[in-house]
Amino acid sequence: MASFLQLLLLFSLSFFSLSSGVPYEAILDAADILLDSGFISMALTIEVVAKTLLLQSPSLTVFAPSDSAFGKTGQPSLDLLRFHVAPMPLPAQSIRLLPSGAKIPTMFDKNSLVVTTPPSDRRISLNNVRVNISPIYDDGFVIIYGIERFFDPNFKYVPPHRRSHPNPACGATNETVSSSNSSKEAVRALNAGGYSVMASFLGMQISIDETPMTVFAPADNAVVSHLGNFSDYPSFFLRHVVPCKLLWNDLVDLSDGSEIPTYLDGFSINVTRASGILVLNGAQVFFPNMFYNNELVVHGVNDVLATDEKTQEAAESSSNLEAKRDDEETLFDPGEF
Repeated sequence: MASFLQLLLLFSLSFFSLSSGVPYEAILDAADILLDSGFISMALTIEVVAKTLLLQSPSLTVFAPSDSAFGKTGQPSLDLLRFHVAPMPLPAQSIRLLPSGAKIPTMFDKNSLVVTTPPSDRRISLNNVRVNISPIYDDGFVIIYGIERFFDPNFKYVPPHRRSHPNPACGATNETVSSSNSSKEAVRALNAGGYSVMASFLGMQISIDETPMTVFAPADNAVVSHLGNFSDYPSFFLRHVVPCKLLWNDLVDLSDGSEIPTYLDGFSINVTRASGILVLNGAQVFFPNMFYNNELVVHGVNDVLATDEKTQEAAESSSNLEAKRDDEETLFDPGEF
């Protein structure tokens, strides 16, 4: 679901410069660690192709097949090697947060790796190949994980069947649907409206042929001002996505205190009203129904959806503002004149 220029560490490479690559010394250090760890074939391969392959990005993640995998397949082609390199740092905690079906772009043209980790399994797998989640090498810019065999570029992901769970905030019409064009159309709408970061998130990480969903999209400037740590990106996106369709009419019908579950485990969106304005975790819907069809709804919001602590602060601020207005109306009563 992504092109090379859309990466931004899983979500928007437009905020990073590609003018300089990983220092060659870092590649040599990584090769030495691979040698010491028993990944001799991959260590020698990285040294050979470093200047033509690995120095094209300021950061990267390498998935290193074992020596036995090299022995079975022989020396891999350059394209196959590219398929084992993601031009971004992927810490273990970030990979663990990616849901099954999420796509990780690689340096092999427009080919992506697919997360195939079962929801109940602590082990990580990509393209049905188990990944040793303890990095062999990690200096913050280059991260290397060991894998048991080569990834198959022709791998086809089949989404697991999911049961529909009752959601009081969703209507009864949120049955499973399918449309391969929904995400592409929504991405175009987001990009056109100044929501390119969320467009990259949506284009890369969500497979909307599994269930209907609603995306609450903050504008680019709001996202940039709230995100700092690379590991925050996956959880940030998942807390802005709801696993059901909620059009604007559905949202305004929700009562104060309603909780809307999101794709981020344990995180819900709290519905409140301040002076009659609908507020979702401290954010207001600025562009309702920016995009919608039978499978997907996208609303533009004026800020990121705050965590519980920030939501409480926003609620208290709104409450204080309303109290101040009430006091002002009491002091100035037109009926006295």
